[in-house]
Amino acid sequence: MFAAAEREGFSPSAVLLTHHHADHIGGVAALQQRWPDLALYGPADERIPADAHRVGQGDRLSLLGNSFDVLEVPGHTRSHIAFVTDRHLFSGDTLFSLGCGRMFEGTAPQMFDALQRLASLPGETLVCCGHEYTLANAAFALHVDPTNAALQRRQQEAQAMRHAARPTLPISLKSELATNPFLRTSSPEIRAAVASRAGGAISSEVDVFAELRRWKDEFRA
Repeated sequence: MFAAAEREGFSPSAVLLTHHHADHIGGVAALQQRWPDLALYGPADERIPADAHRVGQGDRLSLLGNSFDVLEVPGHTRSHIAFVTDRHLFSGDTLFSLGCGRMFEGTAPQMFDALQRLASLPGETLVCCGHEYTLANAAFALHVDPTNAALQRRQQEAQAMRHAARPTLPISLKSELATNPFLRTSSPEIRAAVASRAGGAISSEVDVFAELRRWKDEFRA
């Protein structure tokens, strides 16, 4: 970020913190040292820097002429939040390209509900997630859903982009709805794959999601 700021000639005015994990907040002190007036916004959690403005469900921030709505999306952590503009979703580690975050503190029902609420945003919304995991997630998604032509195309496109040292992000929510198994728990293909692994039919979508997440936790490409 320091190199980009110098190269592009800008100074950041705010940082949006989705959750407390070190790979998301570890650089905050250095940023504040470089830009003392930097504003921080994050969830009401004692593990978030004390000088951050605490925000939660229903709050709206106005930054650089844009409005950011705050959504509480517990699951990855108990206090995880996301930020939504009219065109972008900053999902942290809740929703990834072709995947979702591990449930370190939340429950499967919480994470499923969070993902369903994010999935209800407009299809043209661009998902800006916390990590470049597209290729790794594609391997699991295709293991679960091998006949999905849209998913096959996405893997090929992602491979080409990464080979060219280009990011695969952001990605449209419409594309995620067609290819991300964690957003497709109602589809016959996903349900059949999960039932086969579990050794029997699974009735609820929450249970399908929970088994799918366990499968991903144990998956090795």
